[in-house]
This record gives sequence, structure tokens and C-alpha cells, in this order.
Amino acid sequence: MNEVLRLYDSPRRPLPTLLDDARLLASELLGNAIRHTQGPAALKLRHNGSALRLGAWDTDPAPPTDPGPDSYGLHLVDTYADDWGWFQVNASGTGAAGKYVWCELGTPA
Repeated sequence: MNEVLRLYDSPRRPLPTLLDDARLLASELLGNAIRHTQGPAALKLRHNGSALRLGAWDTDPAPPTDPGPDSYGLHLVDTYADDWGWFQVNASGTGAAGKYVWCELGTPA
């Protein structure tokens, strides 16, 4: 994951102020997708101007939940991200169902 984020950090697309937070959030999103579901998971990164969007897909269509007071989970995402959310994927029943949990960093205020 660090190698992928380093690829996004270039003179043409500077992200130095976002990289530490991006590493933390990418790890949290993908870790949750792997830890709390039975199927495959994937991480997607998208860079647009100064903003970086990170998203994790998994095979469980249920909303993300915070497991409890001893878990950092969504608290980290909510604290460090400028914005975040989720949506169901293929809820109509065609193709693989699941959800996509995303967050953004570097979004203009």
C-alpha cells in the first residue's frame, strides 16, 4: 500500500501533506473490509487536483458499523477524513453485491 501511495506523490501531483493520513485511512478501510467480511476486498485510490479519494469494496452489503468503544474503526475515518460515506454496490441483484466505503482527504474547505 505504501508503494501505491508513493506513486501518487510526484512533483506533478504533490501529496506530501496527505500521505500519512492516507496511509492510515487506506489501512483502516481495507483492514475493515478484510476483517469483517467473508469474501474478497479491494482498495481504490483516486486523485483529483488537491483531493485524494480512498475507497474499499467488500462483499457484505450491510452498512459499516462501529464494533464498540474499544475499536478505532470509523472513529479514525471520521476524525482524519474531510468527508466519508458508503453505498451499496449492485443492490439490484445483478453481479457481485457488496458495499463501497470511501473517504476524501485534501478537499477544499
